[in-house]
Amino acid sequence: MQAAPRLAFGVVADIQFADAEDGHDFGGCRRRYYRNSLRLLREAVQAWAGESPPIDFVLQLGDSIDGQNARRGEAESALQRVLEVLGQLSVPVHHAWGNHELYNFSRARLVHTGLYSRPAGGLDGPPDTECHAYHCSLAPRLRLVVLDTYDVSTLGTDPDSPRYQESLRVLREKNFNDDLNSPEGLREPHFVAFNGGFSQAQLDWFNEVLKFSDENQEKVIVTAHVPIHPGASNGVCLAWNYEAALSVIHSHRCVVCVLAGHLHDGAYCLDCHGVHHLTLEGVIETPPESNAFGTVYVYEDKMVLKGGGRIPDRVMHF
Repeated sequence: MQAAPRLAFGVVADIQFADAEDGHDFGGCRRRYYRNSLRLLREAVQAWAGESPPIDFVLQLGDSIDGQNARRGEAESALQRVLEVLGQLSVPVHHAWGNHELYNFSRARLVHTGLYSRPAGGLDGPPDTECHAYHCSLAPRLRLVVLDTYDVSTLGTDPDSPRYQESLRVLREKNFNDDLNSPEGLREPHFVAFNGGFSQAQLDWFNEVLKFSDENQEKVIVTAHVPIHPGASNGVCLAWNYEAALSVIHSHRCVVCVLAGHLHDGAYCLDCHGVHHLTLEGVIETPPESNAFGTVYVYEDKMVLKGGGRIPDRVMHF
């Protein structure tokens, strides 16, 4: 008989809610169900609320609302509706920041919204409090690290700021297109404006967190909006300096899994160091008769994902 899980948590990605008629992606060929995404989130919350034993927390992997809310003047109200649904849960929700959050809000504004789940005081993250990266203990010898894959980005920042200028320089070195969201003709197609990257300060902080976890024989679950392994990506939806993040992970023994969103089709790979990289299917492109959320059960030697709708079940051994 299998032992009870150490803990369980819900996971969901790319809700991209807007109070708008159905539309399509930027290529015009994939249907997006803007209003329906909130209904699917309600279904997920109801399922998580009925879990026995109860779940311990939820990971919201970014893009909670769609960028069109900014154009419609509905960013605040759309976010409030999503947070109200998630607020029906009696457990913490850890949020990653995605590109659509940054289409709607500046980084400075996001710090003052319900999407800022970094603990108060800033001691659990990098010195830059606008960097939405942090870590926390989930259970004895089990840690969560939330990374900010838009720490270096042209999104959500003042064009006159050093952060913007440095991000634009990095992007322009690799992307020669007039449209910086276009990967056409690029040798490294992930250098597009809807992706972002990690500052050296965040990577140094991440390294110190993993060093601590190694020393204390912890297992670490990492989460971020943008995938950081090519095998869990389509080659475009990938953090700019993903190699640097992987180098940090692979220099330690503690990371067992990296959970991401951004790529609405989802993807999975087990890398050569035994780290699982799971990119979750997006709610926004999920038809009304299906869904896209999961519940993860963590055991001593594995994580078991029970998927809903488009998301397949998966067992990830440590």
